[in-house]
Amino acid sequence: MMKYVLITVLILFLILIRAFEDVLFYDPYLQFFKNDYLYIDSPRREVFKLTLFTTIRYVLNTVISLGIMYLFFKDVSVVKFSAVVYSLAYFVLIGVFLYFVINPKQEDYYLFFNVRRFLIQPIMLLLLLPAFYYHKLTKA
Repeated sequence: MMKYVLITVLILFLILIRAFEDVLFYDPYLQFFKNDYLYIDSPRREVFKLTLFTTIRYVLNTVISLGIMYLFFKDVSVVKFSAVVYSLAYFVLIGVFLYFVINPKQEDYYLFFNVRRFLIQPIMLLLLLPAFYYHKLTKA
């Protein structure tokens, strides 16, 4: 019972991060991607500040997601493997993200939108949780 309460609390933290993203994080792309971004110019941005806040948001989502996975599976090896996946994904995604931020081109906006989404939302949790669950089912 306590396991499900804690998982629910962690999911609520993820929801709160999303709900208060405008207040908590510097991200000029929040408004940009809410508009018809395929037809407007990239917003003015401070690259270092944007990268820092995107990294903070990724780390918060990662820590909470790893907590959810630990509570769900009670298996440290799942958390360790997931931490490696999150770390590798971060370095690849942040590199691509920075390329798009520094070299904004309208034809790249949609791809940029999706790369950015992996950095600022807990999509990795939505991919890893069912994968580990399926692995656990087939292993038993």
